[in-house]
Order: sequence, then structure tokens, then C-alpha cells
Amino acid sequence: MKILICFLILIIIIQGILFWKFQRQVGDICRQLRFLLKNDSNMLVTGYTGFGGLKELMEVLNQLLMDRKKERKKYLEKEQMISDTYTNLSHDIRTPLTSLDGYFQLLEQCDDREEQKHYMAIIQERIHSLKEMLEELFLFTKLKNDSFHLELKPCCVNQVLKQTIFSYYDEWTGKGIQPEIRITDQLLYIEGNEAALHRMFQNVIKNALDHGAKGIGLSLEKKEGKSLIRIWNEVRDPEKIDPEKVFERFYKADEARSKTSSGLGLSIAKEFADQMHGQIRARLEGRIFYIEICFNINKKGSKINL
Repeated sequence: MKILICFLILIIIIQGILFWKFQRQVGDICRQLRFLLKNDSNMLVTGYTGFGGLKELMEVLNQLLMDRKKERKKYLEKEQMISDTYTNLSHDIRTPLTSLDGYFQLLEQCDDREEQKHYMAIIQERIHSLKEMLEELFLFTKLKNDSFHLELKPCCVNQVLKQTIFSYYDEWTGKGIQPEIRITDQLLYIEGNEAALHRMFQNVIKNALDHGAKGIGLSLEKKEGKSLIRIWNEVRDPEKIDPEKVFERFYKADEARSKTSSGLGLSIAKEFADQMHGQIRARLEGRIFYIEICFNINKKGSKINL
């Protein structure tokens, strides 16, 4: 009987110790959580015992903390993007607006009709450039919205690329450029969006026209079961170009900000490529700058154009 009583007392003591440790651990977890709520810390919840489901509880809490940190990081990145957007936008808009103000003053002071026409043409060009900047900013913001998704369907890369190239005919001839064009006869179809594909090609070609020294090349071929679009041009100062950064928003190789460029063209091209499940990359070989865009081929639509 005495042995049984001693055994029961021992069990009660052990349970008391375990309960005390359990309460102590719960209190410690609460203390850590209160600290984490008040402070921006990378610390995770830790404990010295895992009985009574405490180990599983700490694992779940740590997972929640890591998810919260990811969401906070994502939020801060978006806040920084908005801040950078406002800063760069104010700089980009100020330049053409200042220019417009100057030309309007010259127009008011000028009596010669020919000079007035000249100033009016410049003013119209500046307004058009400003409109393009604002449209690019709106489009980029729209693409960065998590709720935005392109409607994808089979589309012919050959056709869209040829149409885009032809739309630049006046610009080619005006600048005395004869682009080197190599487009496969095989019709290559992808799951994409024709309008987005057209805009993506436009942005890359415009980048080549604005920043290229001379000569432009465009090619489309089937390679390793994929459609590969390559657009290249010679550059004046290759040492100033960082191929790893050209798709970053507002990136410009030259420090002086362009009057006609928002610095978003290639960023928008990358967003479109991502939306259509493609890849886009830049590389530099000597003085030749390449943009390469790759898409998986829709085999049902692709065929030989006889």
C-alpha cells in the first residue's frame, strides 16, 4: 500500500513538473510573439521542449511568421516601386514640360509664319512623346497588378513580327536603315496574345532604333522545339550597358535621361514575355547588343508555309 501511495505521489510530482514546464514554455512562446509583433525581426519562435503538441505549434507559428515576412517584403517592394515611379516620372515629365514651355514662349514672340510652323511641329512632337511616356507608365503599372492576366490563344509569331517590322518602314527609310531580316518560312504558333506580342516587338525595336549606333537585325527561327526571336543592333558605348539590368524599370545606359524614353520599354517587354510564359534575355558580344525572346511552340498550329 505504501509503495502504491509513493508511486502515485511520484506520478503527481512528475505531472506537476511537466505541467510547470508546459506553462513555462507557453509563456515563453507568448513572450516571443509579443516581441515579434512590436519589432521587425527575423527571429523565429524557439523552445526547449516539444511535448504536449508544442513542437507542432511552434512549427505552425514559424510558418505563419515566414509567410508574414514574405508578404511584408512584397508590400515594401511595391511601396518602393511606387516611390521610384513617382521620382522617375516627375523627372521624365519635367523635361518635356520645360521644353514645351520654352517653345510656347518662342511661339508667342515669333511673327514669322515659317518659324511658327517649325515651333508648332516641335511642340506637337514633345506632346506626343509625353503622351507615350504616360501610356507606358500606365501599361507598366497595369502589368504589375497581380489581378491582371492576358487572354492567351494560338497566334502566329511570323505574322505578328512581319507586321511589326512593316509598321517601322517609314522610320527605317527616314534613317537610311536597311534592317537585316531572317524569318523562317515555317509558321510558328505559340500560346500568346497578338496585341501583347506586337507591343513587345515594338518596344524592343524602338529600343534598338533609339540607342543603336547603326544597323539592325531581326530573325525568327525554330530552335530545340521553341520559337526564337532575336533582335540585335550595334551600340556606341558597350561598356556602359549592363545586360543584367536592361529589363529593370527606368534603367538607362546613358546617365542623361532621354526626352522621348521613359526607361520602361524593355521592362514592359519582359512583363509581356512572362505573361505569355516566355523567356527574354539580353547579351552583349563586342559592340553588338542582342535581345532574345523564346516561346514554346504550339505544335497543333505550327506548319510549313508552302
